[in-house]
Amino acid sequence: MRIGLIGYEANVSQRVGSNQYAFELLRALHRLDEKNEYLVFLSRSPLPDMPQEREGWTYRVVGPVKLWNFFGLPIALFKARKEFDLVFNPGHYAPLFTFKPLLISIMDLGYLRFPGQFTKGTFWKLKYWTSFSLRKAVQIFSISQFTKDDLVKTYQINENKITVAHPGHDEQEFNPQVPLAEVKKVKEKYKLGGDYLLFLSTLKPSKNIEGLIRAFEIFDQKNPGYQLVIAGKKGWLFGRIFALVKELKLENKIVFTDFVDKSDIPGLLKGAACFVLPSFWEGFGIPVVESMAVGVPVVVSNAGSLPEIVGQAGIVIDPDNDEEIVRGIEKALKNKDYLVKKGFEQAKEFDWDKCAKITLKVLEKTYASL
Repeated sequence: MRIGLIGYEANVSQRVGSNQYAFELLRALHRLDEKNEYLVFLSRSPLPDMPQEREGWTYRVVGPVKLWNFFGLPIALFKARKEFDLVFNPGHYAPLFTFKPLLISIMDLGYLRFPGQFTKGTFWKLKYWTSFSLRKAVQIFSISQFTKDDLVKTYQINENKITVAHPGHDEQEFNPQVPLAEVKKVKEKYKLGGDYLLFLSTLKPSKNIEGLIRAFEIFDQKNPGYQLVIAGKKGWLFGRIFALVKELKLENKIVFTDFVDKSDIPGLLKGAACFVLPSFWEGFGIPVVESMAVGVPVVVSNAGSLPEIVGQAGIVIDPDNDEEIVRGIEKALKNKDYLVKKGFEQAKEFDWDKCAKITLKVLEKTYASL
């Protein structure tokens, strides 16, 4: 089987969300599959940590970068159409033309439920390009059962056309034995004092960071001594987040780290008293799994896929209720030992090799049907 793999989502320096999913899936496919051939299309030269070229794994850098999916990539796919049998894009932005059967991955449809939480350009891009990609694809991967159900309901897609392949976590990096030296190094780097609550994701409205900040103000009055660490790069419409911190006079108790280097994440998670993700919508939530894997209790919202991901191993709250977020954090801290034990068990369900094997099985089944 010869696969034309579109790798631009993975080939970025600051990977979050869909970038992390694409990167880890490429690494797992590269590690597990030496039987099939992969021709990986990129808009720029592969970064040093991308899987190394070998027999059966080749990069092809094509331009121009601007409007790549509309011009550079389709032209490259046309020229190379005799070199691959299928096209797989681990993302939802399909090229204008592929010339061979297309398989795609979809993270979530949150933009349809909360359009006001996106800039107009981002919203229209997501709405129409995702719809276009879904129509073109012969098979679709969703990162959660929730997203699959949403695709079937929203776009009336045959459920047999959609396969759930949960993202995973790296057990070598995220495990109970994260060294205390790593925790100490990260706390010194980001100037963290004692105990802290942690949020880790992109700063954008769908993450409900404002609700978390309001909840932290209430929590702090009852439970002084904690910091709130808001870790992650700026996404869009984030100005109100910083304004609210000033308004509530919490500048000395809330730490913004900006983008966190991959090497710092295990220590940052391990050092947290609790991990909180009160999103209004979430396609998956890889940091939730990573937190459970290192032994940190998690508090998540009842929205999107999050209840599916934590199962009985986390505290689930209503993201629209600040008081309930507070109670969720307090409950997680009080029941830490129980939640940590359950979290270790739950995290084992999510593995990148498992995700890659499911993906590969669908690719092979599609190829066999040609």
